[in-house]
Amino acid sequence: LQESESETRLDGETASDSESRSEFGGSSPVPTSDDTPEVLNRALSNLSSRWKNWWVRGILTLAMITFFFIIIYLGPMVLMTIVMCVQIKCFHEIITIGYNVYHSYELPWFRTLSWYFLLCVNYFFYGETVTDYFFTLVQREEPLRILSKYHRFISFALYLTGFCMFVLSLVKKHYRLQFYMFGWTHVTLLIVVTQSHLIIHNLFEGMIWFIVPISCVICNDIMAYMFGFFFGRTPLIKLSPKKTWEGFIGGFFSTVLFGLLLSYVMSGYRCFTCPVEFNNDTNSFTVDCEPSELFQLQEYNIPVVLQSVVGWKTVRMYPFQIHSIALSTFASLIGPFGGFFASGFKRAFKIKDFANTIPGHGGIMDRFDCQYLMATFVNVYIASFIRGPNPSKLIQQFLTLRPDQQLHIFNTLKAHLVDRGILGSLEDA
Repeated sequence: LQESESETRLDGETASDSESRSEFGGSSPVPTSDDTPEVLNRALSNLSSRWKNWWVRGILTLAMITFFFIIIYLGPMVLMTIVMCVQIKCFHEIITIGYNVYHSYELPWFRTLSWYFLLCVNYFFYGETVTDYFFTLVQREEPLRILSKYHRFISFALYLTGFCMFVLSLVKKHYRLQFYMFGWTHVTLLIVVTQSHLIIHNLFEGMIWFIVPISCVICNDIMAYMFGFFFGRTPLIKLSPKKTWEGFIGGFFSTVLFGLLLSYVMSGYRCFTCPVEFNNDTNSFTVDCEPSELFQLQEYNIPVVLQSVVGWKTVRMYPFQIHSIALSTFASLIGPFGGFFASGFKRAFKIKDFANTIPGHGGIMDRFDCQYLMATFVNVYIASFIRGPNPSKLIQQFLTLRPDQQLHIFNTLKAHLVDRGILGSLEDA
């Protein structure tokens, strides 16, 4: 009995967990609570807590969706800025949880080093993005050209400085705790900064690759909540007791249908389908191009089994809609595991939400836990099934070479085309 009691603690906590908890300050962070606006508290005072939470979540969800539409209307630059702000806020929420434990020892430099490493990682990732997507602009400006040339060395030097600062900050008897927090910071950077960087890369492929995946996650979150609220009976997973199979299945079918409809609407507009490119003449972003085959209506044969059901033999749709099925399926079947992961994290530290930024919803990280996992999938999906060689980028790099290098590439390419018979046929034509 004594052995059993020593191995088991509150909410599945083991003996080793208790020892670690005592070392990290003797208590877990205080659970956060939602700061519901007083006007909503008065308006909904007659409702039960269940329905009050439903209305609060609903009203704030509509407000967030409206804000989402506004930033889409404002264009790519605003979207990138918002992604950056969300990244910083998510990093702050996760680091604060660790700081609440770490601060009890008043050890030096943890918060400073955490934000310093965030700066270093962002400098590295966004420097790579600037060099990749704004190559002509970088080559045109002497300071940017120097920074671009030595970008990785500068990034490494910055990180190495932070590494040395961490080693110098080590305090006797608290080494394990400090290395624990060092790992905490780096895992947070991996989860938050890397994923937000991939979101921006997806945006450059076309706003549709940014909007559709994010919208599918939002739709799945809403519809799973709705189906679970009204029809939920069967628990889905212990990490999230309120999640039900009814909500999970209802959210899946709703999200796939939503993804097909949204993709059909957006595929007809160039502002959504064209890659986001930087115009060196106007020094601004442009989204104008000739739509690729992905965004041109094509006729598909309906399987014989379904022809008798729908009454059609063929259907006209955009090829992107087929890809949207993969995106919406991931958003509804795999995406929620990002939320389950976050739930497990919060349970480990006995907190309800990451923060209380959004009434009824918790912190920003509570809303973006699934989005980050989705961003990685979309980036991998584009690289694996969509993206091909980019001629415009090759030409940009070609024009920055020395004349003798350009001439060498020209002669090599000419000889290759002649050997294949392509250049001769063009000359005859």
